[in-house]
Amino acid sequence: MTIKQGWTGRFFEDFEVGDVYKHPLGRTVTETDNTWFSLLTMNTNQMHFNTEYAKKSEFTKPLVVSTLTVAIAVGQSVTDLTQNAFANLGWDDIKMTHPVFAGDTLFSESVVLEKRESASRPHAGIVTVHTRTLNQDGDEVCSFKRMFYVYKQGAEQVEGIFPEGKKPLPQVGE
Repeated sequence: MTIKQGWTGRFFEDFEVGDVYKHPLGRTVTETDNTWFSLLTMNTNQMHFNTEYAKKSEFTKPLVVSTLTVAIAVGQSVTDLTQNAFANLGWDDIKMTHPVFAGDTLFSESVVLEKRESASRPHAGIVTVHTRTLNQDGDEVCSFKRMFYVYKQGAEQVEGIFPEGKKPLPQVGE
């Protein structure tokens, strides 16, 4: 039996300034997502959950909570950027550039702006990216800069995480 290593994410050494990552998973935002996120975050602005209130606005329907849009954008980027990160250091210049509504499908992409060795953590480096999120029509709905700590290859903190099974996997034909 050949054991195939699954995707384990990028390490500090894998990032190069100017690299662009088109994050692979789109996400359609539902009315339920928006309602639950409003409830979970205690956001009481009726623009996000009251159809009658929203009808009177220039948008004529409820807006998706902007922090949900940012959360989805960050989540979409994890597989490419922060699978091996251990701390976000900051988000800057967050812009909400187009309304998001239930039913919109969001896609995100990021470009590496800078990277540097950590002065205090020899097992890590710091990477800064610019991420933007597009809706299904190609309209940019949000953008931001993000800085994060990411482990270097071989860092002991990411070694030996997957446990050994107490029983072996069944073999082909068993």
